[in-house]
Amino acid sequence: MDDAVLPDRSPWPARWLALAVTLLVTAPALAPGHVLLGDLVSVPRLDLDLDALGLSGSLPRAVPADAATALLTAVLPGALVQKALLVLTVYAAVLGAARLVPPGDDGRRGLAGAVAGLVYGWSPYLAERLLLGQWTLLLAWAALPWVVRAGLRLRTGAPGALPALVLAAVPAALSPTGSLLAAGAAVAGTGRRGAGRALAAVALLSAPWVVAALLSPAAGTSDPAGVAAFAARGENWAGPVVAVLGTGGLWNAAAVPAGRASVLAPLVTALLLALAVTGWAVRAARTGAGTRLLALGAAGLLLALAGSLPGLVGLLEAVVSTVPGAGLLRDGQKWAAWWALPLAVGAGLGARRAVAGVRGLLPGAAARGVAALALLLPVVAVPDLAWGVGGRLHPVEWPADWSTVRAVLAADDGPGDVLVLPAGVYRAFDWNDRRPQLDPAARWLPRPVVADDSLRVDGEPVQGEDPRVRTVLAAAGDPAELARLGIGWVLVERGTPGPAVPAAVAGLPVAVDGEDLVLHRVPGAVEGPRPAPGRVAAVGAAHGLALVVAVVSALWTTVRASTVALRRRPPEKRVTA
Repeated sequence: MDDAVLPDRSPWPARWLALAVTLLVTAPALAPGHVLLGDLVSVPRLDLDLDALGLSGSLPRAVPADAATALLTAVLPGALVQKALLVLTVYAAVLGAARLVPPGDDGRRGLAGAVAGLVYGWSPYLAERLLLGQWTLLLAWAALPWVVRAGLRLRTGAPGALPALVLAAVPAALSPTGSLLAAGAAVAGTGRRGAGRALAAVALLSAPWVVAALLSPAAGTSDPAGVAAFAARGENWAGPVVAVLGTGGLWNAAAVPAGRASVLAPLVTALLLALAVTGWAVRAARTGAGTRLLALGAAGLLLALAGSLPGLVGLLEAVVSTVPGAGLLRDGQKWAAWWALPLAVGAGLGARRAVAGVRGLLPGAAARGVAALALLLPVVAVPDLAWGVGGRLHPVEWPADWSTVRAVLAADDGPGDVLVLPAGVYRAFDWNDRRPQLDPAARWLPRPVVADDSLRVDGEPVQGEDPRVRTVLAAAGDPAELARLGIGWVLVERGTPGPAVPAAVAGLPVAVDGEDLVLHRVPGAVEGPRPAPGRVAAVGAAHGLALVVAVVSALWTTVRASTVALRRRPPEKRVTA
């Protein structure tokens, strides 16, 4: 396992495999328009505002991802940015896992790399998180194999290893969960030697969300009801433990592909586990980095199942309700990303060993059959992943009402934030085929938005953290009180489920009366609460620090690569007599 950083004598098969998987998964999303599914909400341009920087009243869950997206959409269309991120995520995941497998005696990763890439990149984890739209988590998941490889290089003292680790961790550090996933992967690569530098690098990249969370007025603790609501669940007759062992087990049944309910799915998981056990049984695989990777996978399994196992549920509820920031542990199944690494590498090594064993006993056709079976198992485990998880990643165009509302709000220089009704975190619009999607107002509109941040999972409420949201929603039927609270506009999103809009809102002056949206003006509004200058300066400095670290690492790597290329001795010209 420690020689996983060795170059591959034949790297192109893994690259072609990664490209093929990427196209099979993302092809529908590459059509014109924006994919709007779950948290995957793309707008033509995201503003670099208080929400994007983590200066609103909510916890900074999308920091610094929204700030990075705002910078990208300032120069590129939002739809193009979204498509590029989806493509790069799947491609990097498959190729990274394939390259994490140590090469064989012939210097090639071959079948082992292909199986590892498919187990990791064609997985229930990818399918389910795509249907939830959790693109920042998937960016981190795709970065983990590269972070481990960079950590291995840092451990050996390879030149340029630390900047390479920084660059590998950048996609993961775009979210709080991703930063923690990257930190674990980095330590798995470095071990104690180099762990301090690796963790320091990830910490610097994580400064934006860490500082924003420390200075946020939102409650740092979370509703313990979320532990049961977000606990890993069984997908078929085998229960949650087997589901998580196969990298599935998502809490939201609506985001689980239908194929995972098959009676055969647990059997496929068992075969993959058998391959992984066979691969890790090789002594060379269990030394050094291999042992650390197995330990990381075990930690991922423990966290993923903590909300489902008796004895751990109560402990987890106590932690999330008393320890600030521990709410990151509620959705435990996401930590199965750590487990996916040793599962993929072990399955790849197991496939190599199984084929070699069969080849020594039976004719070549039998060995080829075993190789084909190993390659097919990940596909059979989640056949629905093909074609955008069964076509559910198809893009749509934004209705014109959204551009109209944005233009009206941008042109008005009066005070006041925007309240969005009906209350609810997720929407289901007719123009988006009633697919559940995160309310887009906070990303689309050029003013601070006040929107419900509580959730309902299987009918059970999970309270949000922003105290201002609860105060404003309680006053939604009193325009005078809304004005006093700094609400200058009320946006009513038509045709989506939610509580009834208070009758008093309909009596407010109408600025936009569209088919999909109605924008009301609230007379006499005062300026809404704004972050203190010290908080703005601290959060801004944290963003700047992370950006400088990433840019310097990129420049150092680029300059070093150019310098090495210039120092190479050109081949001597042969002169024939």
